[in-house]
Formats: sequence, C-alpha cells, structure tokens
Amino acid sequence: MNNKGVLKKLTLSILFVATLFLEGCGLFGGGAGDGGNLVGVPGREGWYMATPYGMRSVPAGTFHMGQADEDVAASQINFNRQVTIGGFYMDETEITNNEYRQFVQRMMEDSASTLGRDYIMKELYPDTTVWMKDFTNHMGDPMQEYYYMHPAFDDYPVVGVDWEAAKVFAQWRTDYLNSYRESMGEFPMPAFRLPSEAEWEYAARGGRDMAKYPWGNPYIRNAKGCMLANFKPGRGNYYDDGNAYTAEVMSYFPNDFGLFDMSGNVSEWCEDAFNPASVPLVWDLNPTFFDESEPRKVIRGGSWKDIAYYLETGTRAFEHKDSTRAYIGFRCAMTYLGRSSGAEF
Repeated sequence: MNNKGVLKKLTLSILFVATLFLEGCGLFGGGAGDGGNLVGVPGREGWYMATPYGMRSVPAGTFHMGQADEDVAASQINFNRQVTIGGFYMDETEITNNEYRQFVQRMMEDSASTLGRDYIMKELYPDTTVWMKDFTNHMGDPMQEYYYMHPAFDDYPVVGVDWEAAKVFAQWRTDYLNSYRESMGEFPMPAFRLPSEAEWEYAARGGRDMAKYPWGNPYIRNAKGCMLANFKPGRGNYYDDGNAYTAEVMSYFPNDFGLFDMSGNVSEWCEDAFNPASVPLVWDLNPTFFDESEPRKVIRGGSWKDIAYYLETGTRAFEHKDSTRAYIGFRCAMTYLGRSSGAEF
C-alpha cells in the first residue's frame, strides 16, 4: 500500500474514534435531553417585536409607485410601476431638534465608551449657518442663532443635517436601543435606518393607491379653507399655512398610517442614490437603488419653502449627500421581522 493509502486509512480511523467519543458525550445521540429528536436550539423562544417608541406601523402591501398626476416638470423620471413593500415601522414625525440634541449630548458623554468612539470624530452638530447661506439677502440671523439651540424650537424638525450624518444618527439610535436591550437579556431589534424611496412613497400615501397627496386628492386646503401642509402657497407667500418657516411637528393632520408631515415642513433624506433612470432598473419587491459612486441622494416630500408640486407623493428630487440645507431633515424606518397583516402588526 502506498503512502497515500496509508494516510487515508489513518484519517478514517481518527474520524471513527472521534465519532464514538462524541456519541458518548451525547452530541450525536439522545444524551442532550431531546430524545434524539430535531427540536431546535433551546432558549430562543419568546420573540415579540414591539412598536418602537415614536414610530408607526406600515403594513406590507402592493401599490402603484410613481406619478399620481401630470408630470408638470416633464421630467419623465417617475413612470408608474406596481411594486410590493414589506412591513416596516416609520417615525411618526420628522426627527426634531430636541431628539437630535439627545444624540449629540449622549455622544459627547460617551466619547470614551465603545458606543461613542465610533461617532465622536464625525460632525455631530447641525449646520446652523444654512439659514444664512441658503438664501440670498435674507435676514436669517435670528434663525441661525435660535433655531437649534433655543427651547422654543425643540419640537421643530432638525435641519442642517446631511445624508451621512442622518445615517450616523440611525446607527447610534440602533446601538443605543440594543445596548439597553442586551443589558435586559433581550434579543436586539432590527436597525434603524433611512427609508428607501419606495418605502417613503408607500408610507406617504397612507394606503391610498395613486393618491396625489398624503391626505388624498386633489386639493391643498380642507373644506374649511385651512392649509393641509406647511409649504409655499404662492409667489412671495409663505405664511398662509400659519408658518413662515418650519412648523412644529404634528401641526397638521396625519395620513391614514398616522404619519405627520409626509408632505411639507421639511424634505426628507431617503436611502437611495438618485438616478433619473432608476425606476426601471430596480426590482419590484422592496426596490432600492444603491450606487456608492453617486453623490446625489433622493429627498422626498417638499418643504416649507417649496410650491405644491414638490408636496406630491410622486415627485422625485435630490440633493448632494454632503449638503446641509435649511429645508431638509429626515426620519427613520425599521424593518418589521415577521409576517405583517393589518394596520397594526
């Protein structure tokens, strides 16, 4: 017998002896208390995914993504397409100044901890200079001085946060929640993240397929003549909706998913890279367009300084990911783990 044959017989003998040893320890037999049955690994029962604080459930469903009215800008970048969205949670409001301040303060306090080290070198504070630099010959000094720091604006949407900072916030929020859950012996929750463009549009429509606005069609005032969102109703007119700049969150009625300000107040960052031809490129189940080389990122919803066209659920827009603006904020989403059915999971 050659050396190769001897080596093969020796290997088989070792494996046989190892198998006998493991069986004697109960690893291959019924000594593990399971009667020799396939019962799964113990201690993993009891998962319940509670709705995260400040979020609303968005049930899975199918809708027609794209234009809900004529393409006024003749952009031809958002043709209608039927897609399916899995269940997820979304913040009921845009992230506020005071919520963002919690993030900043915790990061400063935890700068020496494992949690803080990952973020402390990044730009944390919102860019308050946007109130001056975004608008030519505009008296933005009071907003620059007070909007983020003064308690009068605590419940207003944070602005001056770029796409990268919004993603860092979502990562910190994930770690902050799950570090607590770990200390309580609980399984971690899925990550907070920016919503995909498709998720955002689906959530904005609140279950109303082809709805032009989150409240339906086709008007921007209710029966009493009150504005239904914070935007720019006409040339030089910013105040007919009751707010010259941003509005306190929850100032207007929510949509049928319980989400506030999905149109107006501030535009919102989405996960997707912007590509005018991305609609036919992405899959029709949870479509998301990823392109790390593309600096433009999708924003949705329109803002306090935009006309009604940008408030439409089907209007696409973008901004460069490193840009900070006085009219762009964000909210977070979280994937639901399990099969969703109904308005509440």
